[in-house]
Amino acid sequence: MELNRRPVASLWIGEKLHYLNQLCLKSHLLQGHPTILYCTDNVTNAPEGVEIRPATEIMDIDMDVVGQTSASFLSNVFRYKMIQKTNAIWIDCDAFCEKPFPDEWEYIFAGHGMRGALNCGVVSIPQTGELMDALLDYYENLPDYPEWWNKNQRRKMDRQNPDLPLPVRIYKTERTAFGPQAFTHYVKKTGHMEKAMTSDVLYPVPFQLNDIFYDPHGRVEGWFTDATLSVHLYTNGTKPWWRKNAPLPNSYAARMCERVGIDPSQALE
Repeated sequence: MELNRRPVASLWIGEKLHYLNQLCLKSHLLQGHPTILYCTDNVTNAPEGVEIRPATEIMDIDMDVVGQTSASFLSNVFRYKMIQKTNAIWIDCDAFCEKPFPDEWEYIFAGHGMRGALNCGVVSIPQTGELMDALLDYYENLPDYPEWWNKNQRRKMDRQNPDLPLPVRIYKTERTAFGPQAFTHYVKKTGHMEKAMTSDVLYPVPFQLNDIFYDPHGRVEGWFTDATLSVHLYTNGTKPWWRKNAPLPNSYAARMCERVGIDPSQALE
């Protein structure tokens, strides 16, 4: 396995990877990408070849905020700080690599779902510049309300417990306000929307249909095009059954585990 491409990196908060996370991380190794996993805990079941590093190399993770939001919430801040420091491509731990990312691509991001809003599950942007500055300024100097929110969103925010930390109140109002909402807003504001790829490149299957990955009769590859490089599995929306049970034979999840060499039964919730 020759790792001669641009590095990719992600963040894991917790002690154990699920088999889908093992699958996705290993898929990048097999496509030639050095794969780094920044961790808050001692993760012992990462696939061989994944480089484990402490998350503190990039930033401190406030576990109190994580406890009041979600394990992935602060990854929305972490990813841009990581890109700024290392120039690695950010990958969510549920993004499966179908083909390698071209080394010359400076911008990597795309729309997803039925509405086409941008997602930030796989991201590359320049380490310096207006877009990076705008994103980091938002996270480091949180406003009372995200500037793109309408009156109804602000009223909903006003109903939150004022004793909660500001990022927690924002999360409880709109859980994607740190992630896709912010990314979409600042990409538009800084004039970078023309850099966005079509959804088939990074998110060929709409997240509304994520059960298809576990359906032995589903035609997942029917969503792919010649341009498809990454397939987002949307594990945040996965039903509990699929997190606790091995995928059914011939489903996309099962076939990819066979292709990559992951035993799902060894890493269930």
